[in-house]
Amino acid sequence: MAKQYKLTVEKRSETGKLGLKNLRNNKKIPGVYYSYDSTNILFEIDEQEIKNAIQSQANIFTVAVGGKEQNVIFKSVQYHPVTEKIIHIDLYGVDMNKAISIRIPIIFTGNAIGVQTQGGVLNTSLNEIEISCLPSDIPDNIEVDITNLELGGNIQAGEIELGDKFELVTSSDIAVVSVTHAAIEQEPQESDEIEGEEVESEDASGQSSESEASNDQSESDNKDSD
Repeated sequence: MAKQYKLTVEKRSETGKLGLKNLRNNKKIPGVYYSYDSTNILFEIDEQEIKNAIQSQANIFTVAVGGKEQNVIFKSVQYHPVTEKIIHIDLYGVDMNKAISIRIPIIFTGNAIGVQTQGGVLNTSLNEIEISCLPSDIPDNIEVDITNLELGGNIQAGEIELGDKFELVTSSDIAVVSVTHAAIEQEPQESDEIEGEEVESEDASGQSSESEASNDQSESDNKDSD
């Protein structure tokens, strides 16, 4: 059963860059409520209220929007790239009797045999998958047992056991986790060092030849002057 949490929001009239800045300075977060059966509504919510909602780890939220209570989910939460403060939130209204698509975190359990006894390295390609289910059935996470995963093997999204209440939306042939060979560091080849030494030898030889040529020319000039 999905966890629920009640949110307190207010309709907002502030729009535009300056209006949104004023809201945030007053510790209010601007947002948009997207209805599944009516018009969208602009709202504002206390900064601490939204933090508490996120920390509650609820899946479904109840808000009073447009004079009536609605069940919603977080459609998106935007964070400031530097301060990491929440700067905007989108809520999406849901019909509790209709399935919705939602991304659910993956929890890997067990120790892969390919890592424990075969010297492999565990690689996770996905940390969440998208499923379809009724809002009341939204799970906190989906567990994937990797105990029997051997070196060179993988688990695809379609191989995850979801149960009768859920339908996979993520492509079934995408690898979620795999065990691969550990990377081997290659030592510098001796031939590279030899080539380097040869180049240095050639340079030294070149300098020596130029010096000898200069001496030969000097001796020749002296003989001519004699």
